[in-house]
Amino acid sequence: MLTGELRSQINSIWGAFWSGGISNPLEVMEQITYLLFLRRLDDLLTLEEN
Repeated sequence: MLTGELRSQINSIWGAFWSGGISNPLEVMEQITYLLFLRRLDDLLTLEEN
């Protein structure tokens, strides 16, 4: 079950993609997955540098 805060965050992200011209849910999921991958990669590289 989604909490109100989580639902609000998801709606905010969806709105950002929608205003950027991406309205296909599959494309949105692909972009979110890619962004999560990049964030994790950046975190791992930052840990490796320290």
